[in-house]
Amino acid sequence: MRSVLKSELNSRLSFLARAGLVAAVAAAPLLAWGQAYPQRPITMIVPFAAGGGTDSIARDLAKQMQEQLGQTVIVDNRGGAGGSIGVDYVAQAAADGYTLLFVTSTFVTRAATEPATSRDILKEFAPVAMIGRGPLLVVANKETGMNTLAEMLARAKAKPNSLNFCSAGIGSINHLAGELFSQRAGVKMTHVPYKGSAPAAVDLIAGQVQVFFATVPTIGTYVKSDRVKLLAVTSAQRSPQYPNVPTVEESGVKDFDVSTWWGVVARAGTTAAVVNKLNASINESLASAAIRERLKNEGADAYRGSAAEFGRMLSTELAAWKKTVAAAGIQAQ
Repeated sequence: MRSVLKSELNSRLSFLARAGLVAAVAAAPLLAWGQAYPQRPITMIVPFAAGGGTDSIARDLAKQMQEQLGQTVIVDNRGGAGGSIGVDYVAQAAADGYTLLFVTSTFVTRAATEPATSRDILKEFAPVAMIGRGPLLVVANKETGMNTLAEMLARAKAKPNSLNFCSAGIGSINHLAGELFSQRAGVKMTHVPYKGSAPAAVDLIAGQVQVFFATVPTIGTYVKSDRVKLLAVTSAQRSPQYPNVPTVEESGVKDFDVSTWWGVVARAGTTAAVVNKLNASINESLASAAIRERLKNEGADAYRGSAAEFGRMLSTELAAWKKTVAAAGIQAQ
């Protein structure tokens, strides 16, 4: 009798074990394809202070992603050290897709300028999606009397270092755009770095500096109020917001195409399934009128693409900016 009961017990245990194995196998594709993600709130780190244009874009995106993913997406501002505090935080987070980093073009330009102290952005982070990009505006203070980029070029060529340009700091997109312009145009201008775009813009208007390769959010209001002179846009094509303003290339500087952009990355090692699910969520979010209007206000267009495309763009830009930095002899401070 005991042997019969023991046999039945073993049979039942064997059945349960097999059933458990079948259940695990059935669930495996769900986990493998990221269907089980996310199971808890996601944190998006913004490496800048709250209240700025970048922070606003991140918050609008987070709101849309919540609807797509069915989980709360929390925006956590960790500004400081040119964005490196937030970058370092995500680089040390778990590679599970629950801690994301909202990045801008500065993510690449600083890596190109400060290779010894910056994170290896291509190895330590997994690209998820680029959400939008737009041109910089080449503007001059009105006291210079320059009305076109051709006039600016003529003055710079006639008297090397007679013109200066300001930026948000060494390694910023404004800085490297100015250096690339000097290299492509064959002119020499003096770089004047500031601790942020706002003080640079203030001094430009006051006539303390002469030229600024500025983002639209930084300088757009001053362009509209006619407090600075808009000379050109840095993109390959004219901006829909400034259709009558020529590009730098149209103004005589060949092979010049610079833009500022926004995107999202995760910790390297995050599974492809999770990355793809996040990418799909972000692309769906970019279809919303709220996001498109927000990007338009920042002088940019929404961009929908794959994680692989974003990764290729990061690699290409990093290599290009490293060449610019080397040619200019820029040293991190």
